[in-house]
Amino acid sequence: MSHQPLTPSEYQVLVEQAPILIWRADVSSGCDYFNQRWLEFTGRTMEQELGNGWAEGVHPEDFQRCLDIFLGAFQQRVVFEMEYRLLRADGEYRWLFDRGVPLFTPGGEFVGYTGSCVDIHERVEAREALKRAHERELSELKGLIPLCAWCRKVRDDQGFWTQVEVYVASHSQADFSHSICPACEKDHFPRI
Repeated sequence: MSHQPLTPSEYQVLVEQAPILIWRADVSSGCDYFNQRWLEFTGRTMEQELGNGWAEGVHPEDFQRCLDIFLGAFQQRVVFEMEYRLLRADGEYRWLFDRGVPLFTPGGEFVGYTGSCVDIHERVEAREALKRAHERELSELKGLIPLCAWCRKVRDDQGFWTQVEVYVASHSQADFSHSICPACEKDHFPRI
């Protein structure tokens, strides 16, 4: 099977209809191209996105970090990766993973950057939910537990003494099974 290079029109179709958002920036760090998928995602025109117009859609909480990463990589001419929220055409901010790479001519002259973005919103939301669940789990039985040295009851937040199982079950998802350890069996039930 012979490999035929793409024609310019085939290449254009490939770039425009790729399932990712593609952008390009010139040597001034201003963006001079966005593929059709990007424009469909943002619901904006090429003219609105050109230069730094695209940054109008970046979530305000992510803007400065996004700009620092982008411009820092530009100055150093290095690959960068970042996550940020971008306003989608329907008015919802979506988390994107953006990877940019510097472009050089065959002679080594820097000519800008190209990059691609993938919508990772569900992945970020799942990661945050997992983090919150983990923090909640860690905080359930954190701290000192006031335990009676004699009967092993626990003093709860209202000052009442309850069985340790009741206290732990109300502050965690632990279940209990009861049995008798070998030492107690020997001391309390020697005939069994």
